[in-house]
Amino acid sequence: MDNQSKNLLPPPLPQVVNLERVQALQAWVKSTNTKLTQVNGQRKYGGPPDVWDGPPPGARCEVFISQIPRDVYEDLLIPLFSSVGALWEFRLMMNFSGQNRGFAYAKYGTAAIANDAIHLLHGYPLGPGARLSVRCSIEKRQLCIQNLPASTRQEELLQVLRLLSAGVESVALKAGPGIEGVSAVVAFSSHHAASMAKKALGEEFKKQFCLDISIKWLSAEKPNPDKPPPQRAPKGLLPSPLKHLGQTSPRLPPRLASPAVPTAFCKAVGGPPTQHDTHVKGTSPPPRGQVMFSVSPVLLLRKLSEASGWGDPHYEMLFSHAGPDGFLYFTYKVHVPGAPTTFRGFVMILPGHCTSTMLEEARRAAAQQVLQKLCSSGLSA
Repeated sequence: MDNQSKNLLPPPLPQVVNLERVQALQAWVKSTNTKLTQVNGQRKYGGPPDVWDGPPPGARCEVFISQIPRDVYEDLLIPLFSSVGALWEFRLMMNFSGQNRGFAYAKYGTAAIANDAIHLLHGYPLGPGARLSVRCSIEKRQLCIQNLPASTRQEELLQVLRLLSAGVESVALKAGPGIEGVSAVVAFSSHHAASMAKKALGEEFKKQFCLDISIKWLSAEKPNPDKPPPQRAPKGLLPSPLKHLGQTSPRLPPRLASPAVPTAFCKAVGGPPTQHDTHVKGTSPPPRGQVMFSVSPVLLLRKLSEASGWGDPHYEMLFSHAGPDGFLYFTYKVHVPGAPTTFRGFVMILPGHCTSTMLEEARRAAAQQVLQKLCSSGLSA
């Protein structure tokens, strides 16, 4: 790492991790050839794993695991939860220090296997005074957006949401007695996508359209009172987790088009209308309702700069502070040689397990904001 990058990082935190346990994890990963990926403050296995043969899991296939000792890692947890059935995905939440945050999620191929994990592993001992809590995960995937203008149209709102957030699947509008303006129920492809949107959309609507919206989780289904509570695992039924048990690059779409906020929606909400639909020179705009933001924002910004006759973007990322919500805040300056302006702003990311991962995540977030600014201003047209 160069000296400039080192100067941009937060000061090192005191060493609090159990180095012996970290070394055991590293040895297990190497010996079993297990792939673990750090993404937004969590370490993920699978989703699906390379050996998976079957459809993706449906509803109620995930369990929520809590009361995990802070120095217990995947080398103990994955073999333990795999002993119930094949794992489709396992996610361990991580702190910036390198400790786990005390909870994780395990997803199986069927709801029946997930239910078995609850009954077999709830209360499972992981050392003196430590017993796991394993319950059904409530994968909330729907948000309720309130205080939208009465003139809001469903198709235009869907386009805007897909521009501002990833994983948006559908939108349904609600209006009537007791509802101020229009409310929208937004369905996402995953709980993670919905959670990230919940954090970001309020600020984006205020900045883009001068709208003060309210965003809440859609009420989850009520628990079934007839369903018995999870039972503790019988002793000796499963092997001890304290013994070690063995166990592509992104493709560019055919058209690189920069999404534009629908003009009709801007007029409906009273926000600043876009001058015109913007897209990369020499390409056709995407079909109506399609938003081409599936590739890496860093890669997309570079391709957009090439198509516009500009130079490669240069990123200057500066760590600002760690917020009480657990996010790390970075300020950025992105200079694109030949572009009429230098882009500045701030982004927030969840901590990662290493410096390079966090810097790359911050660059991705900065590139996404720059793309949105280019689209709204029409500079790339």
